[in-house]
Amino acid sequence: MPLDHLGINVPDVAPARRYYDALMPLVGFEPFVAGEDWFSYAPARGDGTQLFFYTAQEVGSYSRRLPGLQHLCFRVGSRQEVEAAHAWAHERGDEILHAPRTFPEYHPDHYATYWLDPHGFKLEVVSFEHVG
Repeated sequence: MPLDHLGINVPDVAPARRYYDALMPLVGFEPFVAGEDWFSYAPARGDGTQLFFYTAQEVGSYSRRLPGLQHLCFRVGSRQEVEAAHAWAHERGDEILHAPRTFPEYHPDHYATYWLDPHGFKLEVVSFEHVG
């Protein structure tokens, strides 16, 4: 069965929403439903996994190296879209972990960029567009 949705807790939904409202159109998502202390996105094409963000109920720090969420990956159709997402993250001053490049250890056409969002979540944008 496909994964219907993922829920992620953030310390403050207002800045998270501003950040993801700007990012999600670049990776093929659009606003879905929202409440006072949560918001969500759905694939713009109308099918696929939705992503929900909630206000964390407890104070604590996040680490992708602890049990739990390691990273989120958004699949796009072209290398140009990967490069656009990288440029967006770079312009915002986000910590870039890997500039766009091929990662043949994962797949011969795995072209991706990785960075950290303001909460420390590791984000990836990947394309499997075959070039050459």
